Amino acid sequence: MDKVALITGGARGIGRAIVEDLGRDHKIAFTWLNSAPNLDALDGDVLAIRSDLTQQDQPTRVIDQVIAQFGRLDVIVNNAGLVRPTPKEAFNLQDHKDILDLNLLAPMALLTAALPHLQAGASIVNISSMNATLPPRDAATYGASKAALNLWTRAMAKELGPQGIRVNAIAPGAINIPEAPRSDDLTELFVKDTALGRVGVPEDIAKVVRFLASDEAGFITGEVLGVTGGYRL
Repeated sequence: MDKVALITGGARGIGRAIVEDLGRDHKIAFTWLNSAPNLDALDGDVLAIRSDLTQQDQPTRVIDQVIAQFGRLDVIVNNAGLVRPTPKEAFNLQDHKDILDLNLLAPMALLTAALPHLQAGASIVNISSMNATLPPRDAATYGASKAALNLWTRAMAKELGPQGIRVNAIAPGAINIPEAPRSDDLTELFVKDTALGRVGVPEDIAKVVRFLASDEAGFITGEVLGVTGGYRL
């Protein structure tokens, strides 16, 4: 029986690459909000759900739709995220709340809604960031949200391990997203600081998600795996 994977923020960028990679041998559900997905290019059994995961009822609604469509859930990839400047010179409470709501609280709410349906062998993969340990200038709350996500990853791995449910995270380095590429100058700066001499592409992250979600990673839990190409070694 094909496993079922739910990917949040799956319409573009890293999320889209994960959808396409796992879609080769999983039934796929993914959420989107502002970027309407192109479903024509996707093969297999795919469910696209428009949802604002920061709204209290939405995580439960998403899980209910996945179960209604596929009858099970084996993999959750918490990819949806928000990056927004939060300069110290100007405190905007809503900006800070929006970042924390999507980057930290939405994965928590999804897990709570999904727990009754997760069986031994299920896997949760959280998309974190190298900015959890390398604070971004003028975006400290984004980095803090990912640092908190890392701690929550370890905590859930500890709590869910006895049930055979694994929880890990991936901390990408500089990834150039086709829909929103960095400038040549900024890309060059990242390349100079990266041991492998290039920035990443979304497929680099999708391949590691596939591994962590698979039975090959059956003895890996509570880890935050940097996928950075050797950034700042």
